[in-house]
Amino acid sequence: MAGADGAEKLEDVIVRSAEQLAGNIRAAKTAISSVIFGQERVVDNTLVTILSGGHALLIGVPGLAKTKLVETLGVTLGLDAKRIQFTPDLMPSDILGAEVLDESAGGGRRSFRFIAGPVFAQLLMADEINRASPRTQSALLQAMQEQHITVAGARHDLPKPFHVLATQNPLEQEGTYPLPEAQLDRFLMEINVDYPDRDAERRILFETTGAEEAGAKAAMTVDDLIAAQRLVRRLPVGDSVVEAILSLVRSARPGPDSGDFGALIAWGPGPRASQALMLAVRARALLDGRLAPSIDDVLDLAEPVLKHRMALTFAARAEGRTISDVIGQLKTRIG
Repeated sequence: MAGADGAEKLEDVIVRSAEQLAGNIRAAKTAISSVIFGQERVVDNTLVTILSGGHALLIGVPGLAKTKLVETLGVTLGLDAKRIQFTPDLMPSDILGAEVLDESAGGGRRSFRFIAGPVFAQLLMADEINRASPRTQSALLQAMQEQHITVAGARHDLPKPFHVLATQNPLEQEGTYPLPEAQLDRFLMEINVDYPDRDAERRILFETTGAEEAGAKAAMTVDDLIAAQRLVRRLPVGDSVVEAILSLVRSARPGPDSGDFGALIAWGPGPRASQALMLAVRARALLDGRLAPSIDDVLDLAEPVLKHRMALTFAARAEGRTISDVIGQLKTRIG
């Protein structure tokens, strides 16, 4: 009886918290959409990533408001946002910070003092991340995974929450360094930023070339966001949704679970992909004002969660297969 009462109390807490936070999240989404036009799916998936406590890789050609999106998110969600323009000559210390020799005035004493780099932000934009060398790219690995960095043997905790939104240009690859699989796996989602449709681009013309341009407005606080992230982890997930996640992720790997698709897949997603999808479907449900995710959430988020965590064999690529096609076919098994 006490167990049942405890479950009821927990359910009541979740319902009250969800109702309270749902209004804040809807207000944030509305505020972002008033500045970013024609990218509803991109905005939704980015918010899902942040509500899940993860990082996102934004793929799109220049001029599609990727930088504007990150700036708007920082203001709307009340986060301290910083931006790093990645270039081939960027060093790890330019991101993390470094220790400098500090000579105290009057005392003649010398000591090392740590000067924090731009990674000490709640929302970090890594612009054109693939333009930096692998050494510099890897400087973000510990920060993205462990929420702290180590410089000269000393640990420095990052602000909470901490999110990285990195961008890549899919067209210009000369002079770039593709992200290694280990770092790609740190991103909860790969989000494709496409061209806006005609009506959205018409609105862009009028809204951004007039005498006054709409600016972002705060809709949430850091405390609100942290509370929403905690709530996401408490939302219940049905057995059918859990089984759908397991079936989809395991079928995207070479092996017996992939069946006929095994010959097409060179390597596939690990358990971190299952964890990412589990969090993402919960966050999507909360974003839509629901208290539990559905199988439709799994199907909708499968590609952005799995695409950057798998690769096709040479034979499959020679046949003209793409990862999106394979994921689409895998989804039909559980749809």
